[in-house]
Amino acid sequence: MDHKRKSEPEHGMTRAILDAVPHPVFTIAGNGHVAEANVAAEAFFEVSAPLLRRRPLSDFVPFGTPLLGLIEQVRARGAPVNEYRVDLGTPRNGGERVVDIHVAPVSEHPDQVVVMLQERTIADKMDRQLTHRGAARSVSALASMLAHEIKNPLSGIRGAAQLLEQSADDEDRALTRLICEEADRIVKLVDRMEVFSDERPVEREPVNIHAVLEHVRTLASSGFARHIRFVEEYDPSLPPVLANRDQLIQVFLNLVKNAAEAIESDQDGEIQLTTAFRPGVRLTVPGASTRVSLPLEFCVRDNGKGVPDDLLPHLFDPFVTTKPTGSGLGLALVAKIIGDHGGIVECDSQPRRTTFRVLLPMYRGKSAPQEDN
Repeated sequence: MDHKRKSEPEHGMTRAILDAVPHPVFTIAGNGHVAEANVAAEAFFEVSAPLLRRRPLSDFVPFGTPLLGLIEQVRARGAPVNEYRVDLGTPRNGGERVVDIHVAPVSEHPDQVVVMLQERTIADKMDRQLTHRGAARSVSALASMLAHEIKNPLSGIRGAAQLLEQSADDEDRALTRLICEEADRIVKLVDRMEVFSDERPVEREPVNIHAVLEHVRTLASSGFARHIRFVEEYDPSLPPVLANRDQLIQVFLNLVKNAAEAIESDQDGEIQLTTAFRPGVRLTVPGASTRVSLPLEFCVRDNGKGVPDDLLPHLFDPFVTTKPTGSGLGLALVAKIIGDHGGIVECDSQPRRTTFRVLLPMYRGKSAPQEDN
């Protein structure tokens, strides 16, 4: 009896620890059924633990998935194995769900194995965000060089073309005008890039993100997106974000413009603007030892044609664009601004469902620290 009274609290503590783990963890019995599952596993499969235990694991994962083979391999070898970037998505759990799989034997129960899944979404966000910041720094250096090394010669070229125009006939005058127009176009491009070399500290204050999104929606609805339907799903209890209001308008106006341009003219276009509180996302700021909590999630979602798979990993790099006349600087600037705010911007794209997701820190008050240790 004493042993039983002791084991029950221990079991309860083990269960509480498993439920606190943010990754799906579950054990598989000898008959292929789930023996135990934590809360994250229930959320991943969108099934309660009692229902998971009633049916074999094969009913909840894609046909032919490597996961089932890994479980059998661990049973046969008695040693843990890992598999990376496996898609466990099914219609039940919303499509593509790419995970890293860790399978290990349970020494106390030889017939059981334990499985942990780690979704790649957050890990990829962190990796890509560091890449985006590095790309922004590269553009900053390039912008400074262009401003000094290109704009001055272009001014001389344009002046020479204007002098030639005074004595040219009609046919040649068309060529001198072309020279002037092309020189002006290059100057405008360099002017846009000079924004990247601005290293002044960003002036930030508590900003109501819903006021920013409403302003962006009004601008878009009266201009480039006037034929597109907007759907707003806002969390009214959301706290302010610590940001520069004008720069946030620039970010979301750019994202909404991209969404509008992705929607084909003959389709029923829709752009969703959503806000939510997502605790648990933390990012280490480059050059600092502290980690910042990024609980505020703002999304711009469209039902356009989507982003090509080969372009997606490089979407926020400078000069990357799908538009025939685009410069490829818009999303690079978005990445720079969000990075300067200590946040993350990421894109998830599928046909008819492309989401640009921005994660930012919230305003904690002047007396409270803005970073979490």
